[in-house]
Amino acid sequence: MHRFIISGPTGSGKTELAVAIAQQLPIEIISMDSRQVYKYMDIGTAKPDPYQLVSVKHHMIDIVEPSEYFNAFLYQKMAKEIEMDVVRRGKIPIYVGGTGLYIDALVKGFFEGVPRDENIRKELNQLNEQEPGILRKMLEEFDPQAASRIHFQDTKRTIRALEVYLKTGKRISELQSQQSRESNEDFTLVVINREREELYKRINSRVDKMIEYGLIDEVKELISKYGKSLEAFKTIGYQEIIDYLDGVYSLETAIHLIKRNTRHYARRQIIYLRRFKNAIWIDAAEDEAKEKIMKLIEEKYLIEQNIRG
Repeated sequence: MHRFIISGPTGSGKTELAVAIAQQLPIEIISMDSRQVYKYMDIGTAKPDPYQLVSVKHHMIDIVEPSEYFNAFLYQKMAKEIEMDVVRRGKIPIYVGGTGLYIDALVKGFFEGVPRDENIRKELNQLNEQEPGILRKMLEEFDPQAASRIHFQDTKRTIRALEVYLKTGKRISELQSQQSRESNEDFTLVVINREREELYKRINSRVDKMIEYGLIDEVKELISKYGKSLEAFKTIGYQEIIDYLDGVYSLETAIHLIKRNTRHYARRQIIYLRRFKNAIWIDAAEDEAKEKIMKLIEEKYLIEQNIRG
């Protein structure tokens, strides 16, 4: 089955474009954001607003509690089931989001081959507590390719990559590359981007709006329900506000760090997306951006309809 994916760095405007297109075509959106799956984490993850959610059917948003375990393997399984159901109902499923691991899971398959080793995990967690940051340094040494794809705050995926290496002597990036030989090459990837200065300006503005819309109260409410140590809270925007509430630094500093860390994240997303040689890059500021994407969707949809017919 062909997959149509709209991705791009955070703040590029991919959600707005996708919703505008879905209002004119028989489309349902499958979110591809690893943090929007969590309930109650609304402002800090920049979920579609209530109007967007009502005007266009969205999937894979608000599906698990912040305390629940969720990974790319589960995402892939659930998303594919939704995709098939959307097609059965005569609609077009479009994936929209910027989580690289989810893109990999959809187009390359997902590597789950090495069983968990609780002893190794325990030792790595203890090491991380004794010397924060050491796991990241180990990953950069043992598997630089995996380190380039895994966010520096993503302890869970860092431990998994190190666990595979320590248990098998093989890099998880190499094993995933072998898995990709069975990949689904039948996909269209559209990357929404902007000039760097404009993108960074939008990111800074969005962070200011998050604070204005109540991010601090959202974090306080989440802490009161779940505490501070959840993996889901190791997310840009949440971790900085938690540190502010703990008195680590001022609100002004927290806001500065959220903006800086989000800009750095956007840069990493762009670097990741450049690996896809057949990706179609579209500047969101172009007057014809929406029309270009609609044409691509319509062409692919008509081709598939003709094949099925």
